[in-house]
Amino acid sequence: MSDQLPPCPECDSAYVYEMGALLVCPECAHEWSPSESEDAAGAAAGGVVKDSVGNELADGDTVTIVKDLKVKGAPKPIKVGTKARNIRLVEPVNGHDIDAKVDGFGSMMLKSSVVKKVL
Repeated sequence: MSDQLPPCPECDSAYVYEMGALLVCPECAHEWSPSESEDAAGAAAGGVVKDSVGNELADGDTVTIVKDLKVKGAPKPIKVGTKARNIRLVEPVNGHDIDAKVDGFGSMMLKSSVVKKVL
């Protein structure tokens, strides 16, 4: 790890310190791992978004869900193999970096780690 710690991703405070394997902001109490900040920096700097098996994703791709996903307020989960067509890559919000219309559920945000690109 470098001598210079990255600023807090929540409030941009420069007073970040290390606590074990985590970085902590004393101003807003946000905690994160250094690898998360590197991933977010790469994505914010025009980084590549990859699916669960390492395929590069782009706007307009079709993906399938690779594990059952519980959805708040829905009577049943999204099952493995459900397709999401015409995805749109967006700035990550709580790790959700894909905006898509999922068959049978409508529009929602997904994490790239739970989808696989249809080749």
